Amino acid sequence: MRQIADSTFAVVANGTADQPPASGLHEFLRAEGARKVTTIFHPLEPEDEPYHEITVYERGRRTRTRRVPLPSKPPYTFALDPLVPPWPGRVDGWFAFNNLAAARGLLARRLGRAGKVVYWAVDFVPDRFGTGALTRLYDSLDAYCCRTVDGRIELSQPALSGRNERHGLTDGAAAPAQIVPIGVWLDRVPHAPEDALAKRRIVFIGHLVKRQGVGLLLEALQLLGERGAEFECEIAGHGPLAEELRADAQRRGLDSRVRFVGFLDDHRDVEAFLAGGTVAVAPYDPTGQTFTRYADPSKLKSYLAAGLPILTTDVPPNAEELVDKAGAEIFGWDPEALAGSIERLLADEVEWQRRRAAALHYIGGYDWANLLAPALERIGFFSSRRNGDAPQ
Repeated sequence: MRQIADSTFAVVANGTADQPPASGLHEFLRAEGARKVTTIFHPLEPEDEPYHEITVYERGRRTRTRRVPLPSKPPYTFALDPLVPPWPGRVDGWFAFNNLAAARGLLARRLGRAGKVVYWAVDFVPDRFGTGALTRLYDSLDAYCCRTVDGRIELSQPALSGRNERHGLTDGAAAPAQIVPIGVWLDRVPHAPEDALAKRRIVFIGHLVKRQGVGLLLEALQLLGERGAEFECEIAGHGPLAEELRADAQRRGLDSRVRFVGFLDDHRDVEAFLAGGTVAVAPYDPTGQTFTRYADPSKLKSYLAAGLPILTTDVPPNAEELVDKAGAEIFGWDPEALAGSIERLLADEVEWQRRRAAALHYIGGYDWANLLAPALERIGFFSSRRNGDAPQ
């Protein structure tokens, strides 16, 4: 068992440094005073900047950052990710948030440049790229990593069960696995105030693609507007449907009520944005295949941490639990159903206060420090404390 403070780590993922769960891990390692943490973030979405960003932290302090420009046309250019950086320094723990990064870690381990390699899967989709050769290649690599790494982490039981079944993984034939859900830094996150109902502000954060259901949200808001309901809405995120959704909002006469704020790339901006809301929506489209059915969507945890009642469809695997314990409500995939849910909540202060309190109580069990300390100990890295402070 190694002390985190005596160890060096690599955290390798796609997306940005503020996206969980990779953000939670590298912030926790830095707060623990790890000797050295190197983060490597590759482009994820087509609209992301075509840079691979490498940042080094020593004893919690950033010492250097460099950006490597390469062509970016996901998913085809994901094959370039393992080439950056070409020769990473030796680490005691290599945490990979996709199977390409895990395979790179396994190569580093074979070359004596990595100690333990952990595959931390952020999603599961049965046929990731359809039914062709690309999916078969992906599955082969995924199964190999699951069998060969030193430890596996999944976000939910459905994801763990789905991946095991997909690859025929059984006890003893794969690396030890554990479930670590998405967390939050509770001491850092601001809450919507107790009088936030007066704002009547509906908020959404997420990728602007069809499966996120923003189109349905705009239909529901048009219905509310036609009924004379008082509300405003703010939508944060970017994606291929951004311009189409803006045009749709204008066409529906929502110009003065709906504001698209764009992508918020700093977690503090996201937290402040949500704390200014009244109710949060997560209208996942249930009609198509989506990894959300197996995931632990980070935005739901962000909504709860802000103390916002959630309106969602039944797509997330924890949707029923959030209804039972966290003040959420499930609505049917229909604009009238969503409009009705919003309208009833905004009209009932007692119910809104009850659901706000339930959200804050539930999220109290998901502080990153309390999730990550035991998880890392099971892998072989001992935390000096069970309750950590969020890094500044």
